[in-house]
Amino acid sequence: MFRNCPDNQAYDLDTWRTSLWTKALGDKYSCIADKIYARWLYLRYRYLALTPETQSMLLELRKKYLLGLITNGCSNAQWEKIRRLDVARFFDVILVSGDLPWEKPESRIFLEACRILGVLPSNCIMVGDKLETDIQGGVGSGLGGTVWLPISDKTRLSADDPKPDYTIKRVTDLMSIINRRPGAPELEDSSSNASDGS
Repeated sequence: MFRNCPDNQAYDLDTWRTSLWTKALGDKYSCIADKIYARWLYLRYRYLALTPETQSMLLELRKKYLLGLITNGCSNAQWEKIRRLDVARFFDVILVSGDLPWEKPESRIFLEACRILGVLPSNCIMVGDKLETDIQGGVGSGLGGTVWLPISDKTRLSADDPKPDYTIKRVTDLMSIINRRPGAPELEDSSSNASDGS
C-alpha cells in the first residue's frame, strides 16, 4: 500500500502513510499511529542512507563520468527520498517514473536519461538491484553494460532471468569494473556463470 501512494498535493504523504498505519494497527492501537509512523519514517531513512564509502565512490566517479539516477514510483514519494537522502548532488540527471509516461524496464526512460546527458546508450552502464526492471531495462535499451547488485532474497539467477554482465556484492565493487586494469580484482562475470545459477 505504501508503494501505491497517491500523487495528490491535497493529500500529502504523511497523511496517507499515517492513515495506512491507523488501519494496520486496528481500533485498539490506532491512537499511536502518529508515533509509529514517525518512528518508521526515521528508521526508513536511517537505513537507506548512503554509507560514507558509497558517497566517496559517487564523488570520485562524478569527476570522470556523468551519472544518472532513474527510479520508479510516484513522484512525491520518490522526490521525498531523494531530498531526505541528499543524493541529488551526486547525479547529473534524475528521472522519476511518476513524472514521466514510462517506467523501468521501458527503454524510453533509459534513452531519455542518455539524451539528457548527451551520451550514446552504448557508452553507458546500468547498475541496479532489480533484475526485472534495472537489468532488463538496461539490456533492452542497448546500454553498454549492466551490473546487478542483489540486495533482496533473490541472489541467484534463474534460467529465465535477464542476464547482467556483472554481479557485485557491494556497490563499491563497481570501481573494480570501471577501473579494469592489470592487477584490479576480478569480479564475478555473470555471463560466464549463468548456467550454474550464479
